[in-house]
Amino acid sequence: MADERSPHRIAKLLARAGVASRREVERMIAEGRVAKDGVVIDTPATVLASLDGVTVDHQPVAAAEPTRLFLFHKPTGVLTAERDPAGRATIYDRLPKDLPRLVPVGRLDLNTEGLLLLTTDGELKRQLELPATGVERSYRARAYGQISQAQLEELIHGIEIEGIRYGAIDANLERRTGANVWIEMTLREGKNREVRRVLEHLGLRVSRLIRTRYGPFVLGDLPVGDIGEVRVADLIAFRQTLKAAARQRPPVADVAVPGSRSAPASRVSTTARPTAGGSRVAAGARSGAQLRSAPTPRPGGASQPSRAAAGAPAKAPGNVPLSPRPAAKPAARAAEEQPLTPQRPARIKRQPGWAKPKPKPGARPRGRK
Repeated sequence: MADERSPHRIAKLLARAGVASRREVERMIAEGRVAKDGVVIDTPATVLASLDGVTVDHQPVAAAEPTRLFLFHKPTGVLTAERDPAGRATIYDRLPKDLPRLVPVGRLDLNTEGLLLLTTDGELKRQLELPATGVERSYRARAYGQISQAQLEELIHGIEIEGIRYGAIDANLERRTGANVWIEMTLREGKNREVRRVLEHLGLRVSRLIRTRYGPFVLGDLPVGDIGEVRVADLIAFRQTLKAAARQRPPVADVAVPGSRSAPASRVSTTARPTAGGSRVAAGARSGAQLRSAPTPRPGGASQPSRAAAGAPAKAPGNVPLSPRPAAKPAARAAEEQPLTPQRPARIKRQPGWAKPKPKPGARPRGRK
């Protein structure tokens, strides 16, 4: 848990102290129920180093206790909520009365059973729920219908259903029992009703759904309706792995969009596409090798590439043997040493027959009677 003497917003500190959730604390502040040394706090963005002198409804707030984490085997037919306007049973009706104030990590539907994490720390709850942390959740689903392992393996690439994109899902076909199949699914996002919607999209009808794992915490043999607490040492080790995973996550590489002005310089080509007036070479790309490989003009206006540019071996003087052909140069260097486009000579010597002389005024054109 973070040091309570480090500066934090008042809403975060009160949530850690177990007063209420952040949303409820913000509502309390808007109603003027939170004060600091007798002065009413009017914004949840107020930064404090500790809760000394902070009161809620004129009652002093105790310092936050060490974080605690519980594993609860949620049965079917109960809501993951503090209260229900319709009067239905909630998880708090099944929990022992001597427990501290607990907030659920994520939610399980009314008819979904299995592992539900409960904690006293709102910050830990947020870390476990965020998809960015990549905490895995595992489920076992019993569904009616026909499905193959090949179809389930396609979910590893993600799927889009009614405009909602679901991330990669590792799904495996466990066994068949009559017309039903048991499927094990592991995912990292945990969107609302994600498992049921994905399986229904594949043509299955889910009749039972059990969450068996959340991160390193497994349901195991915990009886239905019972609760167990995670040891402090295991909780500290788990929070350290969350911090290490965040530090070791590789940075996202820059993506250069074609035609974008913000493209990285390393991705810009060193040579440009030749234009009608000649070839355009990037600054610094024209070297001495390029100048030596340029074509040499012939008398009469035509030009002929040199033997070195054409790739022909040079003649060796005397009986000196030719040296072996050097190894092929890299593609980038070969592109830089391509011969330039032949340029037209500055002075052109007119050859006979290029143009007929203009007839003299009054003279009869030749070839006509």
